[in-house]
Amino acid sequence: MARLPPTRKYRKRKRGAERALPPAGAAALRIKQVHSGIGRPALERRTLEALGLKHHQHTVVKKDHPSLRGMLYQVRHLVEVTPVKEGK
Repeated sequence: MARLPPTRKYRKRKRGAERALPPAGAAALRIKQVHSGIGRPALERRTLEALGLKHHQHTVVKKDHPSLRGMLYQVRHLVEVTPVKEGK
């Protein structure tokens, strides 16, 4: 008797493309939380809190600097980052 194909439950998920951070040199960055921190490791939840993000779909504007880039790299799968235009 042939083995049954794997059910949906056991199939491996295909990883999505990771969001890239905008190139360095922008004066400020707009950071929007697009995924919840629920069920994430404590380090990621604390990083979201340190960025000033309180809940899903919350947006903050931060000045670009190396330590901010490090925090964004840790939670790049939970946030969306865009450079802020000069006039706004």
